[in-house]
Amino acid sequence: MPQPPQNYRELEALLATEYRSLSKRLQQTARFMLDNPQEVALATVAKIAEQADVTPSTLIRLANSLGFKGFSEMQQLFRNRLVNELPNYTERIRAARSATGETPDSTQLLWEFADANRDALEQLPGRIDPVDLEEALDIFEKAYAIHVIGARRSFVVASYMTYALAHVEKPALLVSGLGGMYSEQLRAMSKHDALLAISFSPYAEEAQKACEYAKQRGLPIVVITDSSLSPLAQLANVVFVVQEAEVKSFRGLTASLCLTQALAISLGVRQDKAREAGGANDP
Repeated sequence: MPQPPQNYRELEALLATEYRSLSKRLQQTARFMLDNPQEVALATVAKIAEQADVTPSTLIRLANSLGFKGFSEMQQLFRNRLVNELPNYTERIRAARSATGETPDSTQLLWEFADANRDALEQLPGRIDPVDLEEALDIFEKAYAIHVIGARRSFVVASYMTYALAHVEKPALLVSGLGGMYSEQLRAMSKHDALLAISFSPYAEEAQKACEYAKQRGLPIVVITDSSLSPLAQLANVVFVVQEAEVKSFRGLTASLCLTQALAISLGVRQDKAREAGGANDP
């Protein structure tokens, strides 16, 4: 029997590695668990199975296949994450409470969206590994140009990132597919460039193809997505898993925009320091 993961991050990494070898039912279970860690931490086995649309025995089989003696042992990692990584009680309470069924007015909706997006922002720094931030910045700094793609809902984030990179004087090209020219825009990538792809479930085919093309060309790839099991994550050099706010099935983009802003400005700071150092070394 394999040694079980010791914390949530190890579990997440193991599931990403083993995902393709799992049966369809176990894949379904794994995806639900990683997409809904708060529910898994707080709910009973029966409730989790119901929400994941699997049987309780499927949860146990997944736990056993990962080296755990039972599901409760695996669930403890989700509970530890809740305590250690989420600094406030709001998300825990929201995950545990049931829907009221009330019809909200516009002011109530405004408060709900504001609260949810505030929580997503508060949790973002704790979910982003500083090592990944530095590695992504290394990739961006070395690249001659950064190609950015984000289709449909993600287009807002991609277009902002392209704008921000231009203002820190980093050549950036938005892969927009304008006029159906995705292929032509992808062919503009040189071996000295990098790709930033943003995509959330259901993952845009255009973003997946861009990552596959960049991988074939040997370009470094940075991905912003919502799950370590995302098809884009398997192709990336650096993956940022961002959990956006969701209110009544409407998902936000606040956390992703914050992350891209931090990346762009951090890159600008790096470039400015490099220019200063270069000037200081001039005779």
